[in-house]
Amino acid sequence: MAAFDYYFSTLSPFAYLAGTRPWEIAARHGAEVTCKPLDILALFSRTGGTPPGERHPARQEYRLIELERQAARLGIPVNLKPAYWPVNPAPSSYAIIAAQTAGGGSMGQLVQSILRACWAEEKNIAEDAVIRDCLKGAGFDPALADSGLLAGAETYAQNLEDAVKAGVFGSPFWVTAEGARFWGQDRLEDLDAHLAGLAA
Repeated sequence: MAAFDYYFSTLSPFAYLAGTRPWEIAARHGAEVTCKPLDILALFSRTGGTPPGERHPARQEYRLIELERQAARLGIPVNLKPAYWPVNPAPSSYAIIAAQTAGGGSMGQLVQSILRACWAEEKNIAEDAVIRDCLKGAGFDPALADSGLLAGAETYAQNLEDAVKAGVFGSPFWVTAEGARFWGQDRLEDLDAHLAGLAA
C-alpha cells in the first residue's frame, strides 16, 4: 500500500491552504496518511529556517500577499493577521496525535477544522473548548483533548526528530514511504502525480 507522512504545524497558514486535499489524494490512490504535527520553530532552528516575525520586512510582506492570493484562488477565507497567532501549538497537536491513535473520525476534517479555527474563525486553538469542538465536529471523542497527554508529548517530540531525519524543513511537507519529498500546498499536484506513477 502507498503511504506518506504529513508533517505540519497547527499554526501554519499554508497547511490551512492545503485543506483536506492530502486525504483526497490519498483516497484516490489507496494511500495511508500519517499525521506528524510538530514544533515548527524548533524545526526552523534545526534546519536553518527563520521564524516569520524575524524575516526581512519584504519577505514578511510577500508572505501575506501570497497567502491572500492563494486563498482567493482556492476560494477559502483567510485572516492574514489572526487574533490568536501565534499561540502554543502543543495542545492541538496532542489532540491530533490522540485522535489518530484512537481512530473513529475524519483526520482530514479534524486537522482542517483546527487550522480553519485559527486562520478564518478567530479562535484560540490552544483553548480546550476550541479543541474539543474540533474533535467532536470531526467525529472523535472530545475527551481525547484530555487523554494521552504524555504519549502526545512524546510523539510530538519524536515527530520533530523524524522530520529532521527525513529532510523536512517547513510546513506543510509530505514524505512518501520511499522517501520522495514535497514541500508546500502548491506541490500537492506533484504528490498526486507521484502516487499515480507508483500505482501505474
